[in-house]
This record gives sequence, structure tokens and C-alpha cells, in this order.
Amino acid sequence: MNGGDALVATLVAHGVDTAFCVPGESYLAVLEALRQNANRIRLVVTRHESGATYAACGYSRIARKPGIALVTRGPGATNASIGVHCSMQDSVPLVLFVGQVPTAERDRESFQEIDYRAMFGTMAKAVFEPSSADQVAAVTARALQIAMAGRPGPVVVSLPEDVTEGEAGDAAIPAPRPRPTAAPTVERIAAASRLIAAARHPLVLAGELVGFENAGADLVAFAEAGGAGVVSAFRCQDAFPNDHEAYLGHFGIGRPPYQRALWDCCDLLVVAGNRLDAITSEDYKLPRADQTMIAIHPDPDVHARGRMAEVAIAADVGPSLRALTAALAKPPAAERRAWRAGLRREFLDFRAAPAHTVGKVAMPAVMGRFVDGLAADRVVTNDAGNFTGWVHRYVPFDHPASQAAPMIGSMGYAVPAAIGAKLARPTADVTAFVGDGGFGMSGQELATAVQEGLKLTVIVGDNGAYGTIMAHQHRYAGKGQYHGVALRSPDFAGLARAYGAKAWRVESTEAFAPALAEARAHDGVSVIHLMLDVRDISAMGALDV
Repeated sequence: MNGGDALVATLVAHGVDTAFCVPGESYLAVLEALRQNANRIRLVVTRHESGATYAACGYSRIARKPGIALVTRGPGATNASIGVHCSMQDSVPLVLFVGQVPTAERDRESFQEIDYRAMFGTMAKAVFEPSSADQVAAVTARALQIAMAGRPGPVVVSLPEDVTEGEAGDAAIPAPRPRPTAAPTVERIAAASRLIAAARHPLVLAGELVGFENAGADLVAFAEAGGAGVVSAFRCQDAFPNDHEAYLGHFGIGRPPYQRALWDCCDLLVVAGNRLDAITSEDYKLPRADQTMIAIHPDPDVHARGRMAEVAIAADVGPSLRALTAALAKPPAAERRAWRAGLRREFLDFRAAPAHTVGKVAMPAVMGRFVDGLAADRVVTNDAGNFTGWVHRYVPFDHPASQAAPMIGSMGYAVPAAIGAKLARPTADVTAFVGDGGFGMSGQELATAVQEGLKLTVIVGDNGAYGTIMAHQHRYAGKGQYHGVALRSPDFAGLARAYGAKAWRVESTEAFAPALAEARAHDGVSVIHLMLDVRDISAMGALDV
């Protein structure tokens, strides 16, 4: 057994059945071991290293276990780094294996050499490099465990070429261990329950760790017992069933008036499994100083970095919610339920109302058609950009693990993440929403999806611009003051056909429904190229450009 054999044997022992890669000569022993275990681990070869790590992030978001990516040294590692950053900020487990120069060539600026501890040290939870072949199995197992522990995230394993090719002997393959859980203290639960009992209008912010822990049912029970309203953090809409009476919407980019009113009267915020990221908190303006906060998160550093909560519970979300529900002494006051019911009606009215658009393709009508006929078993991925506001406003996420979207806001995510999501749950109906800018960055991964024989749909919104930046320039410099944002894209439908997908170009609202019906019926990769008016970049209404 060599180091590569030991690595793959450890992956198999820990239940890894899917990995994403761009091959490289720096880890040939690992590739050979994967070839010999092709019946145990499906190796998906992407067209770019960012596609490999993005696909691994999408896989992890749906499977709730580590996504695995393998890339070569130097250029491969730098290309893959965007997925590492995404994994960290989105709190999804990822293990990235990176080839490295032989140990004898280290520190000489050898061919494609990079110091991965320096490169990834502030981006990942940990960076490891085994110094001998007999250490590879233990390092691999440790990486898998750390990626899942506490706040999940990325771990990078550097693999010197001679270490993976070296003799490991009869290396012991560590057995998998269950993820350690952290229970809340009795004292913190008691203190939090007193604050909940005293509140008039409690609100829960449901974050990414609710989904990771599969704690949605625990949150439902807490909301029902306490009468609290629930909102989802940025791009965490599947953390709580949107069809539940307690759900009051998504804290994304741009807040409708009813959410402003919600914030104005909320006197207690329970942050469940979110680090109060910048988008959710409106650049850390929320919650206000006069609003009491209870924060539940397993990572003490998360509690220390943000606004200090009146009660900080450094524990897993599920056990904490269950303990809080048990501590609630009496049914919620009628005033709480009435307050929540009124906001629920306003949320439903907002989601149903068609935003004003001016183009020939009216996105509210398009989204209505998309929602009609959605399969119960579904996953929607979306890219970055203002275009995704249409998904956030109109698509219901009523089931866990039904959304994969980059909280980090990085472009190029949606298409490779859809590949990962489909492989994580093959039964799901998977759709990716992406703009022309994001599709230009990773659209080549359609070839990967075709090669893998996957059934999924990609909807490309083409408005001929980096629309989000144009909107920022509109705000910053004024109407018409745009520069560096215009895009002249190819015929994306024709390009998709060249990759082997079936495709439609849609230039009117009426043309969307038949194209969608054909795409959903097609047993393969489908692409719908929507020709959009650049003024319709916001789901809150047309921009006067």
C-alpha cells in the first residue's frame, strides 16, 4: 500500500462515494487508487478547478457531509481557492486535496510550488501536510473530522508527490467517528428562557447550521411552542419550511416594507446557527442596541466577533432549540400569535405581488410559471448577483436541503453546484439559476454534466451586463454613469447545444412556459437562455437607467 492507496482507503472507510477533480501529475498515485476503487467512489472530472470545489460545496450543502475535491499543485490550487473561501463563509464541510512538489524540492521555488499553509492558513479551518506515506491515512481521517466538527468548513491537505507514491506498509485505516455534539448548559438555557418569556415580539433568525444539523423540525417545534416569527438568513431559505405559519421571509438584499416594520417592533432576536453575516445584518447594523439577542452557535469565536449577545449559547443548534422548547412554561401569548399572523399575511402578499418590470420577458410571470409544477423533491441552486433576487422572492423552499446558494456571493457557483447537488440527491429535480456574467465564468461545466449523464436544468438570465455592479454605480455615481459593466455574450443556447445539452432561447414571457415544459421533460441537461432587459435587474422593481 502506498500513500495514495491509504488516502483512498480512508475515504472509502469514511463513507465517501463522490469526489470532484481536475487531474494532475502531482497526485498520480491517488488517481490510480481512485481508478482501482471506481466502483466505490465516483470521480467527477470538471473543466476547471473552481468547478471542482464549487461542485463539492453544492454536494456538501445537500448531502450534509464533506464535499471532496482534488486538484494539482500551484495553478490548480489557486483556481480551486474560490471554493475554499466559499466553504468557509458558507459553513459547509469541504476537504481539498492538493498535489505538492516532492519533499526534497521544497522551499526552492520548485515547479508550481506554493506554501499551502501560508496560502490557505487564513481561509481554511486547518491545513495539513503528511511528511511520510504512513501518515496519510491518519491525516485524511483527521481532515474529514475537522471539516464536520463545530462550525463546519474547509480543510486543505497538501500531498507531496513522494509521500503519496511512497510505501505506507500496512497502514491502519482509522475508523470513522460520529461528529461530536455540544450540548447547552442548564444555566444558559434558563437565562435564555427568561428572556423569551419576557419578550412581546420574539423573532428567530434561522441560519446555515439549522440546515447542516437537520434541525428544522426542532426549530418548527420551538416556533410553535413560543409563538415566535421566523426569518431565514441570507440564502438559507430552506432552513425553515416556507409554508409554515411562522415563516416571515428571507433577509436578503433589499428589504420590503413589512420587514422594516418587523424589525422596528421586534424586541428579542434569537439567532439560530448563523454568524450574523454582513448581508443578513445589513452590514452589521442589525440588531439594534435596544434589541435583546440570544445567539446559538457552536463556535465561540463567532460569538466573540459580532455584537455580544445577552445570552450566548456555544452549543449545537438542535439540542439548544430542544432544551429551549422544553423550558417554555406556558403557551405563547395571543398578542404574539396575532402579531406574527399579521406579518405572515404581509409576507404572502409581498411574494404574490408582481414586481414592476419593463422588458419583454417579465420575470414575475416567469417565476410563477417556474413555481407551477415544481416537484416536491427539488433543489434550486443560484449564482450571485441581483438576478437571483427573483429566486429569493418567488420560489418557495418548503423542504430541508432544497437550496444551494453562495452566502459568500461569489459568481460562477450555480452550474457546478447543481452538478454536486444532483449527485448528492439523484432523485431531486435540480435547477440552476445564473446570470450571463456567472455563466461566462463556469458555464463550461455543462460539459461535465453531459459527460456524467445528469438530468438538470440551467436558466440563464442574460441582460448584457454585470448588473449588480451597474446597480451599485447607479446608486454611487448616478443615472447613466456606468463603466466596465457591459457584456457582449455569445448565443448561450447555441453554446449549450455545442456542449451536448438541449437548449432554448426565450425572448418573450409567452415563450418561457413551453420551453420550461420541454426542459423538464428532457432526460438530460437543459438550458433556457432568457433575454432580459437590463432595467429589470431587481426583484423590487425596474431600475430607471
